Amino acid sequence: MLGQIPTPKSLCILRLSAIGDVCHAVTMVQQIQAYYPEIRITWVIGKVEHMLLKGLDGVEFIVFDKSNGFQAYKDLYRTMRGRDFDALLHMQIAIRSSFASLCIPAKIKVGFDKERAKEGQWLFSNKKVNAQNEPHVLEGFMAFANAIGVPTSPPTWQMPFSDEDRDWVKSNISQDKPYVVISAAASKAERNWNAKGYAQAADHLINKGYHVVLCGGPVDLEKLLAAEIECNTKNELQNLVGKTNLKQLLAVLEGAKLVIAPDTGPAHMATTVDTPVIGLYAHSNPKRTGPYLSQEYVVSVYEECILEQHNALSCDLPWGIRTKGELMKKITIEMVLEQINNVLKPTE
Repeated sequence: MLGQIPTPKSLCILRLSAIGDVCHAVTMVQQIQAYYPEIRITWVIGKVEHMLLKGLDGVEFIVFDKSNGFQAYKDLYRTMRGRDFDALLHMQIAIRSSFASLCIPAKIKVGFDKERAKEGQWLFSNKKVNAQNEPHVLEGFMAFANAIGVPTSPPTWQMPFSDEDRDWVKSNISQDKPYVVISAAASKAERNWNAKGYAQAADHLINKGYHVVLCGGPVDLEKLLAAEIECNTKNELQNLVGKTNLKQLLAVLEGAKLVIAPDTGPAHMATTVDTPVIGLYAHSNPKRTGPYLSQEYVVSVYEECILEQHNALSCDLPWGIRTKGELMKKITIEMVLEQINNVLKPTE
């Protein structure tokens, strides 16, 4: 609780990145708004992430473009001059975010508990969230709502996209059969499953009567992986990689019967629109970073890899520890097909 500020009237949120994380933060913001309907919320956010969340009801966004270097801090300071927030929720541990927090005037600055406040984040706050035992990232964010007196509940989302975005989907994806999305690429190549495996999964889905759509961003890594998947399939896929903006992609994910993805933003975007996700994990613990509403469908070799690299179970190691190396090859097509069949059970 904030003690002397039991009902904050103005709140600033500092969470710059990444796509999955800002998706997790949205449900926290909306629960705060429901509990404090008169509250004014300002969110300092990254440039790409703003493209997804622009128009979020009741939220003023201030874009912090880290590519501008020191100028980004000067711009933020200038924008914040003369303001005074009741509280700042400092929800990112990266040192650049902590420096950005110095530009935000707030009576209370809430950060992570000291154990989780890496990179010295604890030095930049005067209030800490309560420590948690092995939280998912989303649950870690909910602790910030608790810190300002908001009792939280299971997550729901109202994402800011429109019927125009849904109409784009109807115009660009055939509606004659249900479709499944494969969002194949993560931000780091080592987190990607192989093109042959994705292609076999696509063929299996097509044989089950589904249209398969490849989605992703406009970077070369994603385009090349999508092209390789197409080369390995026996059937025709629809390749929308690099052809959607983030709001259109959200609408594509909403219309899908299933999304298959590694540890990447679209997996969490799909969660916000209640689409089941088969998450593919080897490097990070899916209990911490997996698709929040689809934990039962995760295909994970994380525990196996942790045991190999540390000779211990994850529960005996620091929470959220990552593995290293080319590990996604340990995921077999049989593992993925089993979960596809679990999600897409024949209708009776």
